[in-house]
Amino acid sequence: MARELTPFDITLLRKLAPECEDLICNGTRTEFRSILPPLANHYSTDEQDFVNRLSRLTDDEFTYLVGEIRNGHESVGCISPLYFSTLLDLVTERLSKRVSQELVSIYENDEGCG
Repeated sequence: MARELTPFDITLLRKLAPECEDLICNGTRTEFRSILPPLANHYSTDEQDFVNRLSRLTDDEFTYLVGEIRNGHESVGCISPLYFSTLLDLVTERLSKRVSQELVSIYENDEGCG
């Protein structure tokens, strides 16, 4: 589910993608409504870069971002399966396998980009 990014969300996005100058998607010309899709689709050069960027988050910031996925505020449907798989590996490593499995269910039920 897309949302309006909070100031904290914008801070996280800019921490993850310092090259983010504005919050507009070049493809749709609309404002970013999530953190992970622009990170994966616009700023990360590959899966390893995606993980490296996510690794910049503190434990509290990472837990917040995963919480936003879990409560339906952070969209994951626009992320390719390869990128999502690397996110799951990081969630397993930093949080737990149980949370990772929960995210798989969320990903599978996400309606995608829309």
